[in-house]
Amino acid sequence: MTQPVPEFTKVESIFVRERNCLLLKADFTPIFTDYYLHLMDIGERHPENLDTTLKDLLAILTLHLTARPWAETIAWTANLRAPRVNYFATGSSTHEYITGRLFTEDVREPDRNFLYSQTTVLGKEPRLSTIEADTEDPLQWIEHFYDQSEQRPGRAFRLTDDKYALVAAQPDFDREWLESLTSEKIATITDDEQTKTLETRKFRFWCGCSIEKILPTLGAWKENPEELFGNEEQLALQCPRCGKSYSITRNDLQ
Repeated sequence: MTQPVPEFTKVESIFVRERNCLLLKADFTPIFTDYYLHLMDIGERHPENLDTTLKDLLAILTLHLTARPWAETIAWTANLRAPRVNYFATGSSTHEYITGRLFTEDVREPDRNFLYSQTTVLGKEPRLSTIEADTEDPLQWIEHFYDQSEQRPGRAFRLTDDKYALVAAQPDFDREWLESLTSEKIATITDDEQTKTLETRKFRFWCGCSIEKILPTLGAWKENPEELFGNEEQLALQCPRCGKSYSITRNDLQ
């Protein structure tokens, strides 16, 4: 009998005592299931290689959010030369969501591959970071991001059956142990090491977009709708975060 998929992905935050490292791990089947339902809803289907990379970013960003303070909203954008594509992922622990999308049209061609990170806390200026994504493996992008932007080592792992893990160094961490980790060792850390579960957080694939949230972004055309609509009575606009389409009429703008 097929077991129902849980509504949320539960992320465990585990401290590895003698190694002074934080282990974040989760089964992403619930998030990936809702992600594919979302693609069906908006009528999109991605090539497997692009789809896999976006799922990697969604998973590792979710784990990274759990390693960070609750109040942060974080967005990652990867701008690649070949294939010329933008990957976008964003999430928040406060609102317990992760979402993202793929851009394959009208993508600016960079001279190198870049990963951009923006961290937002209510009432403060966003914190921006840029790293060069000089490998084909998005998990290595995140390791470079940890070295450069977090200023501490971090290692990301794909495990079996939609499971992922992230190990983030803490002060006085065991570097040799961290560098020796493999996917096989990650799977048995709680058996082989002294660990303590610090907290769990739960996430779902969700954007929360609506026509009411999109309309304020069109305020510049309120006094001159012809510039926006031309001869059309309605337009189809996409949510920039998840790609869902909304029909906007002239009356909506007013």
